[in-house]
Amino acid sequence: MLDRMRRRSLPAEHTAAVLAAAAEIDEALGDGLRGRGAGLAARRLRRLLDADAVLLADLDGPPTLAGPSPAPELLAELVGRPHEHGTVVRIGDWTTAPLLVAGEPAGVLAAAGADEAALTAAAALVARSLDHADLRRARARIARADLRTLRAQISPHFLHNALAVIAARIRTDPDRARGLLTDFADYLRYSFSSRGDYATVADELQAVQTYLELQRARFDDRMELTVRMAPEILPVAIPFLIIQPLVENAVRHGLEPEPGPGSITVSGYGEGPLCVIEVEDDGVGMEPELARAILAGSGPPAKRVGLANVDQRLRAVYGPEHGLVIETAPGSGTRVIVRVPRFRRGVSAA
Repeated sequence: MLDRMRRRSLPAEHTAAVLAAAAEIDEALGDGLRGRGAGLAARRLRRLLDADAVLLADLDGPPTLAGPSPAPELLAELVGRPHEHGTVVRIGDWTTAPLLVAGEPAGVLAAAGADEAALTAAAALVARSLDHADLRRARARIARADLRTLRAQISPHFLHNALAVIAARIRTDPDRARGLLTDFADYLRYSFSSRGDYATVADELQAVQTYLELQRARFDDRMELTVRMAPEILPVAIPFLIIQPLVENAVRHGLEPEPGPGSITVSGYGEGPLCVIEVEDDGVGMEPELARAILAGSGPPAKRVGLANVDQRLRAVYGPEHGLVIETAPGSGTRVIVRVPRFRRGVSAA
């Protein structure tokens, strides 16, 4: 029996080569069967299958070939027959299999001179790669839609108060008023800029400091601000407008309800492969159950917009394990924690 097991086992270098090829194919198909990497995927599949030729085709576009091209009439059969039968079909020297993504036909994988079982396994691999690519694109669309929503919901409450503070200082302290007006213009320019979906921590921090300067003036400088950011995370790319909504939440729902002075601390540091950002206030706090409801999107509408939006965008970009963490209790302030990878494919600042 042990002899049989040894005969069935693969050499370590062969296993490593197969896994590397599978990873390359997955990455190459990130833009689909007609993307820039389709040719590379076909070449890797040809090598993996030890085939004379490999063909990848979606439902309505020109095929991608690695190796000699089949005759036009054979090509039509290779693309059409798998969908008619819903299974692997043998046509001469070629074997062709349908690619099913979420149960729906997405294209075909065909190979000349390949083992049928190996081709079936390769077709499943390609279908999973296409499915993963669709999910990544869907996540990106969700993140962009949520960003548009957040921009549309930038607090009219804050805009009104900022302009009122500037207007009130024009006579009593015109130099401060000019500085605040510049800060206000910078804040709006950043919030509504046409940059990509991501910004560096340094860019986000600069926007936050501008926002907090406006809030300090509104609170007659009774708000104490502390910003501590480790230099190594400043160039890290994160989704655009992630930190500012957390700070705004701390001001509006942590400090505003209290009549006395208050403090907000924004800190950031590296934690192994992660970038950690914390926004903490010493305000009124909230019930932990309310915090959970807010992140679930079922909390009071006045409180849930910023936090829920940021949480959804983080999960859409990085996966469900990278949502917000809220530590809070009534009368004990609130700390909101962001933990995201320092590097993630597709996440880069413009």
